[in-house]
Amino acid sequence: MKRWLGLGLTVALVVGPAPLRADDETPRAIPKAPPRAEGQGPFARLLLRGVTLVDGTGAPPVGPVDIVIEKDRITKVQSVGFPGVPIDPAKRVKAQPGDEVRELDGHYVVPGFVDAHAHIGGVEQGTPAEYVFKLWLAHGVTTIRDPGTGNGLDWVVEAKGQSARNEITAPRIEAYTWWSQGLKEPATTPEAARAWVAEVAKKGADGLKLTSLPPAIMAATIDEARKRGLRTTAHLAQTGVARVNVLDAARMGLHGMEHWYGLPEALFDGRTVQDFPADYNYNDEQHRFGQAGRLWKQAAAPGSPKWNAVMDELISLGFNLDPTFTIYEASRDLMRARRAEWHEEHTLPSLWRFYAPSRKAHGSYWFYWTTEDEVAWRENFRLWMAFVNEYKNRGGSVTTGSDSGFIYKLYGFDYVRELELLREAGFHPLEVLRAATLKGAEALGRAQDGGSIEVGKKADLVVLSKNPLAHIGSLYGTGAIEVDARNEPVRVGGVRYTIKDGIIYDAARLLEDVRKMVRDAKQKEGFTLLQPGVAR
Repeated sequence: MKRWLGLGLTVALVVGPAPLRADDETPRAIPKAPPRAEGQGPFARLLLRGVTLVDGTGAPPVGPVDIVIEKDRITKVQSVGFPGVPIDPAKRVKAQPGDEVRELDGHYVVPGFVDAHAHIGGVEQGTPAEYVFKLWLAHGVTTIRDPGTGNGLDWVVEAKGQSARNEITAPRIEAYTWWSQGLKEPATTPEAARAWVAEVAKKGADGLKLTSLPPAIMAATIDEARKRGLRTTAHLAQTGVARVNVLDAARMGLHGMEHWYGLPEALFDGRTVQDFPADYNYNDEQHRFGQAGRLWKQAAAPGSPKWNAVMDELISLGFNLDPTFTIYEASRDLMRARRAEWHEEHTLPSLWRFYAPSRKAHGSYWFYWTTEDEVAWRENFRLWMAFVNEYKNRGGSVTTGSDSGFIYKLYGFDYVRELELLREAGFHPLEVLRAATLKGAEALGRAQDGGSIEVGKKADLVVLSKNPLAHIGSLYGTGAIEVDARNEPVRVGGVRYTIKDGIIYDAARLLEDVRKMVRDAKQKEGFTLLQPGVAR
């Protein structure tokens, strides 16, 4: 079984008293990113002049302002006037000889985005690191958490260092290794679990992504991680949630969760296990995902005593939700996900083939996906979104992760889709941007250095030509459609610049690099996209 990335299918599953490895092979790695050939800077002093600022804290837009960046740090944010009137030159930050000045009247600036669930591709997707990194940066993603280090922990830690030194064109990287990665045999005792945590900490892991584990092993793993300063998140697989659900794991000290598995189970009232059909088989992925779409309606109703009690306790524990709504969207609307307009020019043939229905592959569960399945998933989303939105309203932490590279979801593009889905869930656009920036930085322990536009923080910013609060979809690399003064439809929006560590990346150029990779691959392979999931 080679296709082990995404949606929490990890190399350790719990089917009995001990975790089982799905694959003991060392992960094969995708091609590394080449030396950086893109980006201008950092500069001794960079001025971004006349922008409207959305700082990521939840504060409303302010502008026009001038932002001063010295090398990789924000050193000044100065209001320079009022909207709709000429800027008084006396109020402006004075340019000095040698300054890099960008006149950006009419533009918006937001903090760099954090993708908290961002796998750096895989061999079977055929996605080189350069391709993945450029798609993220082109959509304003300046920090990613790789939850599983599918190319191997050493590979990801090396890329993390190269990115930190800006030797490659890539977002910042947080390396969260999955349970028992690197062991010949999985840890089957609390003592062995602690030893494994110690080893991956020495190798440079920033955190752990756990799966369902026996209670004693789960508790020991989380405890040891906390002692060593590692953060923890989990996808609690259906094979283990009857023993340890999200609330159980949070009480053990788990920092947060991916997706939502284990959360409805914590909300069960009048049952203790999911209503599995008699013929259910977890290894049949249409069973797995089909029945997952019928799970939230088995949980306690919104606003009920059980619903409130679980939510309040998770919030009191400081627990983070990283819902990754977008990776499940094909379950409620398969055609939309398969025919997204960016696939034709931005999706590699190898990745398109990877998405195709297959009984042997993870996340390719379209054996006969029916209207009934989609209707069930729409109700699933309604209940799930209600919980996440109320969690945020009561002060709980919610972040944004895309889990792209699976289920017709493309790096960068579907990060933007995750923002749209948070808006659908009930988040105000300012709350969406806060989840994408400051909340992400807080969840990764990076808020002292990033996540908001404040003096002293790292210069990670996104420059936009359209107001993201009015139309989150204008962030897509394909832009948004607008009718111009001649009554002609035109493409507008998209990211203009992504700034990381004070280095300015031209988003359009990054996307053109990606399109060239796709064109070259199609030409080499004689690839023609005839219909969704079928290539000839």
